[in-house]
Amino acid sequence: MLIQGPANARNPMVGGAAMYPTRNIIENAVNSKDHTTLVAAVKAAGLVDTLSGNGPFTVFAPTNAAFEKLPAGTVESLVKPENKDTLTKILTYHVVPGRITAGQIAAMAAKHHGTATLKTVEGEDLRFMKSAGGWTVVDAKGGKARITIANVMQSNGVIHVIDAVLMP
Repeated sequence: MLIQGPANARNPMVGGAAMYPTRNIIENAVNSKDHTTLVAAVKAAGLVDTLSGNGPFTVFAPTNAAFEKLPAGTVESLVKPENKDTLTKILTYHVVPGRITAGQIAAMAAKHHGTATLKTVEGEDLRFMKSAGGWTVVDAKGGKARITIANVMQSNGVIHVIDAVLMP
């Protein structure tokens, strides 16, 4: 079963805010109280214009709680200007070209023995596996994130909310 917003919601709620399919990824993300760290990181990396562009993009969006799981001081260090390249690499590892829905990930996994693989904008792969209650994303280092809200449609792509930061 895929975890999604309320069954008949045209505009699923993320971080206490309605996500409108007529708005782009940035226009929606800035309204989510659960994604203030991600938005700050996107601004620090200079990716606002990119993620406001035509896309389409599929973004695996870590929540503030996901960033809090990182070792103390990690986020503060990453948003410093001298670490922009590292921050950009991490953030673009959370973006896949195209509009990939949870249903498409499930269909890919069904064809490949239960695992789907998608290449990120950063260049490395993310793996997806069915798990209890939904889908797990596995990063290049073996770290795992759970998709907690799938298929938040945007004018320039789709967001899937995740509960951990993925590392290339």
